[in-house]
Amino acid sequence: MKKLAFYFFLMIIIIVALPLLIVKGCSSGPPIEEEGTPPIKIQDGVKIKVFIKEQNKVKEMLLEEYVKGVVAAEMPAEFGLEALKAQAVAARTYAFARIKKLYLPESNLHSDADVCTDSTHCQAWTSKENAVKRWAFLSRSSYWNKIEEAVKQTEGIIITYNNKIINPVFHSNSGGKTENSEDVWDGKAEPYLRSVTSEGEEGNMDYKNVVLINADDFCNKLINEYSDIKLTSSNILDQIKILEYSAGGRIMNIKVGNLILKGIDIRRIFNLKSTNIKFEMKDKDTLLLTTYGNGHGVGMSQWGANYLAKNGGSCEEIIKHYYKGVELSNISNFLN
Repeated sequence: MKKLAFYFFLMIIIIVALPLLIVKGCSSGPPIEEEGTPPIKIQDGVKIKVFIKEQNKVKEMLLEEYVKGVVAAEMPAEFGLEALKAQAVAARTYAFARIKKLYLPESNLHSDADVCTDSTHCQAWTSKENAVKRWAFLSRSSYWNKIEEAVKQTEGIIITYNNKIINPVFHSNSGGKTENSEDVWDGKAEPYLRSVTSEGEEGNMDYKNVVLINADDFCNKLINEYSDIKLTSSNILDQIKILEYSAGGRIMNIKVGNLILKGIDIRRIFNLKSTNIKFEMKDKDTLLLTTYGNGHGVGMSQWGANYLAKNGGSCEEIIKHYYKGVELSNISNFLN
């Protein structure tokens, strides 16, 4: 009987007391993170001041939250995840460069903010509430989750060249080939903004655009812009001569009448999609202007990025295709 009681007491020690000692001994070590809880990162605290044009006010928000709104506004949510990730990295780089007071535009529209929501001045941005209104009801949740995933998977990643933050300009589609930066904007040639081929952009409705304009109206618009221009509507094509093309096939300099103009001037005056312009006559009184591409054509083509993503290209491959010689870096290395 005593032997039985001894074995019973021993079993109690093994089953109850020993596990308690083991647990108590392990408790002196570091706490175990809850599964799925990411470690706190320095970049989680980076904030940006955004001038929201529609509300005429400045709002401060976390940089990563701001990036979500840029991706939602700048790129179709149905695009491939790797393309959305590339857009997130470009948007974050653009915004962080402005926080660091780099590549500031000449026009000072928001001195009390780092960026604005006007896409003609900075980059587009939208709130989640407004973003989902643009999408079909059944797609709203999946689209926003996809954008959040693109931002989360690239959290804190920016683009650098020789350990310096780049100016990651982008556009809708290039019309088949992007541009060298100096061919579009006056100033120093950026080694990472080089002309590259950009395939698969034909699916964009703005890949090719046709504008019809009466020859008299064409002349009058230019005369209103340049009082010293000599131009007549008869035989108008004979008075137009393209003098120089860019590496991307766009018009750099063009002679119209007696004046030499820039391709960007023609684009602005006639509100064209790009400077890749072909001039023809539809009939004796009507000019037919065909443009290829949409935007300035420098840096990343969004539709080209999506083509690469659909064909197995990763976010990094997309970025390094459109921005030559760059590296992906962590924002924490540039916070000081």
